[in-house]
Amino acid sequence: MTAPVPTDVYARSADDLHRFVLDLLPGDLFDLSDIGAARTRLDALFSAMPAPELPPEVTIEVHMVPGLDDDPEVEVRVYRPADLGVDAPVLYWIHGGGMVLLDAASDDANCARRAMASRCVVVSVDYRLAPEHPFPAPMHDCYAGLAWLAEHTGDLGVDPARVAIGGASAGGGLAAGLALMARDRGGPSICFQLLIFPMLDHTNTTHSSQSITDGRVWNRAANLAAWGYYLGGATEVSPYASPALAVDVSGLPPAYINVGDLDLFCDEDIAYAQALGRAGVAAELRVYPGAFHASSGLVADAPLSVRWRDDEDEALRRAYAG
Repeated sequence: MTAPVPTDVYARSADDLHRFVLDLLPGDLFDLSDIGAARTRLDALFSAMPAPELPPEVTIEVHMVPGLDDDPEVEVRVYRPADLGVDAPVLYWIHGGGMVLLDAASDDANCARRAMASRCVVVSVDYRLAPEHPFPAPMHDCYAGLAWLAEHTGDLGVDPARVAIGGASAGGGLAAGLALMARDRGGPSICFQLLIFPMLDHTNTTHSSQSITDGRVWNRAANLAAWGYYLGGATEVSPYASPALAVDVSGLPPAYINVGDLDLFCDEDIAYAQALGRAGVAAELRVYPGAFHASSGLVADAPLSVRWRDDEDEALRRAYAG
C-alpha cells in the first residue's frame, strides 16, 4: 500500500514526509460507528492510490479449504515465486484491519513481495470479519487454514519444519492467538512468529493506547469499537482473542515484534515481548521512532519504511536458516 504522493516529496526529512502523508488522509478514515461506511471509505482510499504492481515471477493460487468442525469453508491464497525449489520455507500470513476491515486479496502485493524477498511460499487466509462474525469465528478460520497447510506441505512443496506464521495489526494479534491455540492443541507445528505492530490487548489500559486520538490513523476510539465488535459482548475474554491475557506464554515459537513509537499498540507490544522473554521464548523487539500505525505501508518509500521492511525480511530469513 503506497500513499499517492508526488515523487519529489521524498527529498523531505522522514518526519516531514510522515506528516505530509498524514495530511492527505481523511479525518474520519477510521470512524467505525458505521462499519459499512468505514469499509466504503477505506475502499475509496485504496482506489485513489496507484495500484501496486505484482511481481510477475510470483503465481497466486486460490483454494477453498475445510473450516474448523462445522464452520464454512475458508479461502486461502498461495503465493509462490516461479523459481522456488521444493522443500521451501512457508509463511502463513493473516491480514490486518482491526478484525473488521479488509480481506486477504487486499494484501496480494505485500504477500507477493514478501515471498520474493524471503524466498518462501506465502499462504494467506481470508478469515471472516466481525461484527458479522465475532470471536471465535476469525480465529477458527485462521486455525483451519493453518491445519490445511500442515496437512498439505507435500502438495505445496514446502518444508513442514519451516512453517512460520505472521500478520500485521489485527493479523498480528490473530497470529499470536493462533500460536497459543496451536501450542495448547498440540499442533500444527510453528517455527517462528512474525508479529507486526500486533493488536494484542482488549483492555486498552496502556499509556500509548490512550494517547492516539487522531482519526486519520488507527486510534483509541476505533480500537475500542473494533474490540467491542470482535468480542461481541463477551463477559469472559479468551487469551486466544486477546493474547495479552495469556498467563503462560512458555513453549511458544520464537518471535519478532515491531512497532512504531507513535502507534497506540506500542506499550502492549513491548509488554508482550517482555512476557515472552521472561518465559524463555526468544523474542526480538524493534521500536521505530517517528512511525505511526501502518506508516511502513502508507509511507512506503520513506527510508524508515524501507529499513523497517528490510529488518522484517532479514528476521524471517534468519528464522528459516535456523
